[in-house]
Amino acid sequence: MPMARADSPPGRPGPAATAPWLLPPALLAICTAVAVSLLPPVARAHAAWIGVLATAAVAVAAAEAARRGRAIDALRKQYAEREAFLQRLLAEQETETVRLAKETLPEALARLQQGTSIEDVLRTTGPVSRVSPRFETAHHAVVRYILQTVDAEEDLRDSARRAFVNIARRVQAIVHQQALELRELEDKHGQDPDVFHDLLHLDHRTALIGRLADSIAVLGGARPGRQWQKDIPLFNVLRGAMSRITDYQRVDLHSVADVGILGRAAEPLIHAVAELLDNATRYSPPQTRVHLTATEVQTGVAVEIEDAGLGLTDEARIRAERSLAQHATSGLDLDDLGESPRLGLAVVGRLSHTNHFTVSLRVSAYGGVRVVLVVPPELITVTPAPGGAIAKAPSLPPPRYPGGPRHRATAAADESVPAHAPRTTNGLPQRRRRTTRPLFP
Repeated sequence: MPMARADSPPGRPGPAATAPWLLPPALLAICTAVAVSLLPPVARAHAAWIGVLATAAVAVAAAEAARRGRAIDALRKQYAEREAFLQRLLAEQETETVRLAKETLPEALARLQQGTSIEDVLRTTGPVSRVSPRFETAHHAVVRYILQTVDAEEDLRDSARRAFVNIARRVQAIVHQQALELRELEDKHGQDPDVFHDLLHLDHRTALIGRLADSIAVLGGARPGRQWQKDIPLFNVLRGAMSRITDYQRVDLHSVADVGILGRAAEPLIHAVAELLDNATRYSPPQTRVHLTATEVQTGVAVEIEDAGLGLTDEARIRAERSLAQHATSGLDLDDLGESPRLGLAVVGRLSHTNHFTVSLRVSAYGGVRVVLVVPPELITVTPAPGGAIAKAPSLPPPRYPGGPRHRATAAADESVPAHAPRTTNGLPQRRRRTTRPLFP
């Protein structure tokens, strides 16, 4: 029996497949002819008619079977082509969906966060999908919906930030006015040690409230409430930071580099150091001391804070550093605050990002945490303001003396520094050493 050629295209029959349904009736006809020839002459006519009818019936059945076979083959081919088309379409849709998730949406969100309007983003995004118009329309609708959702969320977050900043500013104004009134009372009742001590306590508590308001404002994207017009000695910056925490008596201020801080960076540095000192005193045993130093390094001035707490595991340190980095640019997020919000590291991260401070966490020599905050050289000045300048500023209580304003003026004069000072080998300003005074009597 002839076979189909090997090079015959799929789906096209060879010579043997031209009429396969003819084979059964042909065989039956041959068999009928042989049988008729073998029968007696009397029976040949009847046998011939029976053979003809049987051959015709087989031919009709074979033709119908062949037709149905061809129909089934056509359906199989059609379904195979349809299946291949659907698989190809599904693969293309999967590719376009992955491209939407990994390329189109991130690029669109980045442009939206840069301030581009939703319509401009959609207009310049280009074709979202190349599969079909319906699929393109669906993907375009998904991109629009996501952009609108993100934009609404950003508007809500910005509104919350502005509301928090406005509340913080109102609290800062009240604290500022209260601090001024307390200073007037201190000047008025400075000769009475008991009254003066109580006023100092109230002044200190007012400074704590002001720091909390400043923290909320900073996380909302604003600057701290105070602005210094003159450069501030680093010694007074650290002393001011100590005055804004509850357990200031536990902080030992050791050697301090004789440099000054630019006025625009003084308040952020005061606030950042205050938050770090507050963490150090809050999360270490109350009978232990917290050590504060500031030394000149190649990259600026390193402010080091060491406590004797439980220390940080590697996981806790990574989590703390992640918190510093996370809030550096994002600022206040109500979802991250929780029921008992911890603002310290978030505030430090925000201030560090804005003012180019560098903060690192290590294990201290006392078994606790050692925090190093590096102030860059561009924020360090060679001509810091006199030591009394920070004492005269509102909302930052200086060391008080029972003798009243006359004694404070004398103390401020003792802290004055020369207008011109030499620089060290690192290019940092060098000043005369001063004796460390207690923060409060």
